[in-house]
Amino acid sequence: MNYYLAVDIGASSGRHMLGWKEDGKIITRELYRFPNGATELDGHLTWDIEALLYHVKHGIDEALKQYPNIASLSIDTWGVDYVLMKGDAEVLPCYAYRDTRTEAAIPEVHSIIPFAELYSRTGIQFQPFNTVYQLYADKKAGRLEGVTDFLMMPEYLLYRLCGVKTHEYTNATTTGMIEAKTGRYDAGIVKALGLPEGLFRELTQPGKVIGKYKGIKCVLCATHDTASAVEGIPMEGDEIFISSGTWSLLGAKIHQPITTPASMEANYANEGGVGYIRYLKNIMGMWLVNRLRSELCPEKDFAEIVAEAEANHFDHTVNADDKVFLAPESMKAAFDSQLPHPPKCTAGYFRCAYRSLALRYKQAIEEIERITGKTYTSIYIVGGGAKNNFLNRLTEESTGKKVIALPIEATALGNLKIQMEAVN
Repeated sequence: MNYYLAVDIGASSGRHMLGWKEDGKIITRELYRFPNGATELDGHLTWDIEALLYHVKHGIDEALKQYPNIASLSIDTWGVDYVLMKGDAEVLPCYAYRDTRTEAAIPEVHSIIPFAELYSRTGIQFQPFNTVYQLYADKKAGRLEGVTDFLMMPEYLLYRLCGVKTHEYTNATTTGMIEAKTGRYDAGIVKALGLPEGLFRELTQPGKVIGKYKGIKCVLCATHDTASAVEGIPMEGDEIFISSGTWSLLGAKIHQPITTPASMEANYANEGGVGYIRYLKNIMGMWLVNRLRSELCPEKDFAEIVAEAEANHFDHTVNADDKVFLAPESMKAAFDSQLPHPPKCTAGYFRCAYRSLALRYKQAIEEIERITGKTYTSIYIVGGGAKNNFLNRLTEESTGKKVIALPIEATALGNLKIQMEAVN
């Protein structure tokens, strides 16, 4: 029996999932789980990369105790964030994408390359945390002086395991610096922004074995977690997918990038997939309810929260993607600022959040149908949000589409699938 290990790290937690095949199906078992989260340092949000590496290695050790003959491993994480390197030394701190340091960089970048041009070249939606803005902020702060590499988060962790530095294609597309049509770093953007050209190396496609750690082959999966998640969804044709976690990533597979003004206006991204384009957009997602819970009722489990929200009758909604919700000190206050009057009880806030998400899904699907010229009949939902029957029902009612909720570890499944194809 061949065993494979997927290390899947999100913005709030990570997990080590063992996988193997039985009767042609991938079977998974969670072996290790650990917390993650940005920490405040000198007024900025940062990642503790040594803690992340500790948990990655500790989880591998725990896996090896039970399964000493693991054939391969791979790591996927959220996109856009990276670690700067001077040779083998890290340039710290490692900033988190919700940090506000890009606020001054964004208008400067757009004064050099208007966003319409950036979009026509890369096809990547505007987000204030896109890597292109983070790197320009680094340049302005002098953090790029003497830097030899920047490694996206999963490639950095793999480098710390096997000593090989790589740039994986699906994750690189989240930088906002990859030419949509060629799938390579856009040298014109790099030059115009005055970034060190040597940082932007040749991209590697998912499925490459890059080294070993403790005798285990280290494989590049689709290291952007959403790319792995899409690989893990058993879609049969033209369907919408929603990877529902801290963010809700809603989109469809397409064969050629769409970089039209209409696509830009709708803020859709053409991110790299495994042989296709992931045409999608970020919607605020479970971040809203996670922050509400931590602030209003941390003692309650989500089953109780959802049941109370479903029974509540507060029916106002907000724009779930308003920037006020991105990193507020108080999520409750953020909701209050967007409502004509606040809910009378905690359950009303959660009901508002769930209904607002379903409405954003509806609006996003209407946009994608208008832009692609296709009509989609089904929505596959995976990730933590797939377990929320209330939100699933609201989504089905709002969109008029059939919802297929798969409460599976889609990201780990996609990660494992690519490993199995690479190693066998």
